[in-house]
Amino acid sequence: MEKEQQAGHGKLPHEQLLLQASTELMNLSLGYARSMALGCAAKLGVADAIHRAGGRATLHDLHAALSLHPTKLPFLRRVMRVLSPRASSRRGRSLLPLVLFQLSPLCVTPATSMAEWLRSGGEEETAFEMVHGVGLWGACSRAPDLGEHFNDAMAADSRFIMDMAINGSGRQVFDKITSMVDVAGGTGAAARAVAAAFPHIKCTVLDLPHVIDSIPADHGDVVQLLQVIMMDFIPKADALLLKFVLHDWSDEDCIKILKRCKEAIIPSRAAGGKIIILDVVVGSSSEAICQGTQQLFDLIISVTRKSGARYSRRQDSLNTRLAQC
Repeated sequence: MEKEQQAGHGKLPHEQLLLQASTELMNLSLGYARSMALGCAAKLGVADAIHRAGGRATLHDLHAALSLHPTKLPFLRRVMRVLSPRASSRRGRSLLPLVLFQLSPLCVTPATSMAEWLRSGGEEETAFEMVHGVGLWGACSRAPDLGEHFNDAMAADSRFIMDMAINGSGRQVFDKITSMVDVAGGTGAAARAVAAAFPHIKCTVLDLPHVIDSIPADHGDVVQLLQVIMMDFIPKADALLLKFVLHDWSDEDCIKILKRCKEAIIPSRAAGGKIIILDVVVGSSSEAICQGTQQLFDLIISVTRKSGARYSRRQDSLNTRLAQC
């Protein structure tokens, strides 16, 4: 077993091994999406459609044969993509709050209705909204226990990722920074990690009022808390952190957010000003386990939000358009 592990991971640095483990855990915790996708394909009659087409059918052939609304083609693509064979997962470091949230009925139930959502009309609502009658943010804001569950999940992920970023190869990202704003930073786990590792960095957590109000009072001794809508205002700082923010928004909204960030950066890029983006980009890795996890994440994000993980080609387009601002 030890030889197999050495052959599989080689002599990777500790933080890379942890990141690999977290990716494998994410793949495991999102594994139900493949089952739901299979059920969706069965309910839609995908196998019968392929059989009627002589055993071979393109995505557009399937879309037409299933009589789905034109706006559902991208989602059908995601469903079919995750049904392809992928590498099996091993074990990962515990991220219990995140895993529990991803496997909660709040997140899982909409995935059982993918076929019904695909058969519905246009793109006015997500599968999550169709099932729960309200979006993810609305569900979390109207039910404090759900909001707390979500915040705990995001905080667990932030602590894990920031620990590797700060203590691993990403530490140099924080060089020469004296102030940082964690944009849509939730309960501030990421900002507190930075403040603890770099006491000279003045850290601010920016989020909606109901999120900031849920943060324990003693956390304000370490970081500054700011209740504001990021689309309206972002305070000036040397660096801005966007951790798992952009995948929740359309390209157009991402550009608005990044424009606000660009306005808030005090020094120029050459002088050390920076926007730190941590997010999922589909196709950013050639490893099968990473690709499979990215695709599952993209599918589930599309169930709950009117967006999806940033595709590499869309990221390139986004970078180009931002450069023209």
